[in-house]
Amino acid sequence: MAYQALYRKFRPKTFDDVMGQEHITTTLKNQIKNSNIAHAYLFSGTRGTGKTSTAKVFARAVNCTNSHNGNPCNECEACQGIFDETIMDVIEMDAASNTSVEDIRDLREKAKYPPSKCKYKVYIIDEVHMISKGASNALLKILEEPPKHLIFILATTEPQRLPATVLSRCQRFDFKRITAKDIIHNMQNILDEIGINADSKGLSLIARNSDGAMRDALSLLDQCLSFSGQEMTYDYIVSVLGVVNNDIIYELTDSIIGKNADKALELIEHIVQSGKDINQFVKDLILHFRNLMVIRVSKNVDSILDETEEMIERLKKQAENIDTSSIINILRILSDAETQCKWSSQPRVILEISIIKMLNEPSSNDIGGMIERFKRLEEKLENGDIIRETEPRKQSIPDIPTKSIASEKVEEEKQEDALSDSNRSKDTIRTDIDINEIKDEWKNILKATRAKRISLHALIMEGKPISLKNGVLAIAFEDGFRFHKEAIEKSENKELVQKTINDCLNIDIEIKFVMADDIANNNEEKQEKEQDKDLIKKVIDVFGEELVEIEE
Repeated sequence: MAYQALYRKFRPKTFDDVMGQEHITTTLKNQIKNSNIAHAYLFSGTRGTGKTSTAKVFARAVNCTNSHNGNPCNECEACQGIFDETIMDVIEMDAASNTSVEDIRDLREKAKYPPSKCKYKVYIIDEVHMISKGASNALLKILEEPPKHLIFILATTEPQRLPATVLSRCQRFDFKRITAKDIIHNMQNILDEIGINADSKGLSLIARNSDGAMRDALSLLDQCLSFSGQEMTYDYIVSVLGVVNNDIIYELTDSIIGKNADKALELIEHIVQSGKDINQFVKDLILHFRNLMVIRVSKNVDSILDETEEMIERLKKQAENIDTSSIINILRILSDAETQCKWSSQPRVILEISIIKMLNEPSSNDIGGMIERFKRLEEKLENGDIIRETEPRKQSIPDIPTKSIASEKVEEEKQEDALSDSNRSKDTIRTDIDINEIKDEWKNILKATRAKRISLHALIMEGKPISLKNGVLAIAFEDGFRFHKEAIEKSENKELVQKTINDCLNIDIEIKFVMADDIANNNEEKQEKEQDKDLIKKVIDVFGEELVEIEE
């Protein structure tokens, strides 16, 4: 007897055998028990989730003469005939190979005839999204008014490509990805039936690489069985599948968390020398750090992660040593690496560069030091001293009885400001300055602002001086920079900007911040009012003031 692949040999024979789709199989069983069968069904979902298998079970169940709780008996003449394909009342059709209008017209002609031995004639059309637009229109007519003996089951992985007119005439069932636990359970049952022992970690690895598809999992299992005896070890499964051992992924992650570049590069060398696929390894790393992220942010990880309890506990232990922000940064780096590896002739170099980037990412422990360094840098910029210190300053302060250093610094700054104001008041304050001169000097004003406070420079640089009236300078911000305007309007920021402008130009003016759009709207309103006044004056001149009444 010819060998059958596992996914064909162990295809579900009843609705109860379909794994992970209880929300669909329960509904279909109830429809059969209550004789509430629709004329058209749409089964959508990713590959290997049981669409075609469920369609075949349904085709037998609706024609079974001795069904049990909605399931086919698989023993009656109809069930056996459909199994053996000796009854031609259940027709499977691949839409990818029969895409033309003529194919669908031929189907319509044959569908008119009643079934030969069964109660219903069932058409199972796989990958129905592949048929052409004309073929969809040809199929639409028979879907709209089918004969009583006819049932259509349309299966697709891309339901969004089907016309809305076809979708609206079908009962739609969405197949979910099968969980790793269900896949492992099914594989274990199959192995028990054929008398093969397998490592549970190895089955978990197969389930993870199947990406929620039972057919893919059974194909991988079939591949492993082809070269093994009565025992399938974890290392053997790893070598057959060409994937990286989970232990290496955990070791590399520990190296990244511990900033150990030597260990990380050694592990990459080991992966390359073992002949593993770098692209697949990057995907495995992304999945691993995604799982760590879920562990860090979620309290209900069992329902989110497709992992065994043992693996979840190991992930939790490793997640204790890394913060969420670091995981997110690493995921960004790995996502970029995955994209680059697809088109690079040197994926190893891309991976090594990405690892170095991860090792240079600051951890949460560095945040306090970074904030302190930023404060010192800002102080240096304000004082005009931008020389970088090679070593941290060491201070020995015995006793400070009444004042802290910070309070002394504040008092010194106040004294300097007061001295500057008094010196400036002794000089001759300019009164002949105009807006054009301010615009010419604006670059120098921005430089002076940057020297005093770099954060303030980032705000004021988006503003432009537009007018100077009655000793008030208007600085306008374009649409989209309202945040900058609101931030710089705070009293402390506004006073510093005003003082900088007055010091640079030797003037004594006030400033205000406005939005350019608001000014334009005000100008339009003024123009409208002026036009109204002119019109009223002309009316009065013509008819006389006594006859004209103006309403507000």
